[in-house]
Amino acid sequence: MKEPAQEWLAQAVRQVEADPYAIHRLFPQAERRGGRGARRALLGALHGHHGVIRGLYERGDSGERLAILSALPELDLGPAAVDLVEDALRTNDTRLVAAALGPYGSAWLDDHAFRQGVLKCVFMSIPLAAVTGLERRFDAELARMLSDYAAELRAAGRPVPGDVLERI
Repeated sequence: MKEPAQEWLAQAVRQVEADPYAIHRLFPQAERRGGRGARRALLGALHGHHGVIRGLYERGDSGERLAILSALPELDLGPAAVDLVEDALRTNDTRLVAAALGPYGSAWLDDHAFRQGVLKCVFMSIPLAAVTGLERRFDAELARMLSDYAAELRAAGRPVPGDVLERI
């Protein structure tokens, strides 16, 4: 016999597969009723229905947005969800900013947006180790930006983060 959480999740996945808009009702309660990973399973049941994912993100709280950003690499959306990543980079929530520069953001953000996201991580004291693909995407312009920021910090008598010093 299935556990209550497993049964709830199985039923919820079937409902979302039958009617993608059912996720709006199920997603907020997914972690509580279906356990860890339930939100990711429900997002997978959408089979890339980008419009529903966008609406879910726009109406979601920070935990729901974080679940969506974390699941993006698995949702086979191509570049369609870059705007969600860019939105997360405009927030002051360190969890969302770090998630925005995870595998999906690293793969799909243009160079300018990626560089700005890395700089925002530095401003927000998010370790650069959290940025997926940083070594692959690191370029002379990003090195210049980090170097300029380090110079500003030094001029203000403030310490330069070690992970910035390692890259300039």
